[in-house]
Amino acid sequence: MSRTPVRPYLIAKDEEGDFRITIRETRYNSQHYPLVTSVLQADRFRTATAARNHAKAEFGAQADQFATK
Repeated sequence: MSRTPVRPYLIAKDEEGDFRITIRETRYNSQHYPLVTSVLQADRFRTATAARNHAKAEFGAQADQFATK
């Protein structure tokens, strides 16, 4: 695994065609190895832009904190 932290908000399309947000948190253990915790949010969005706008409004996300899959 890379030692660079992952972007905290992942926007990905699910099997039904909706977009969902996964919130990721990176922590480091005593050997400085990254440990990533991911939590998939229940909300579904028709577009990636709607998901991005929701993350900005609800979680205070910034433009450079998003990753897409």
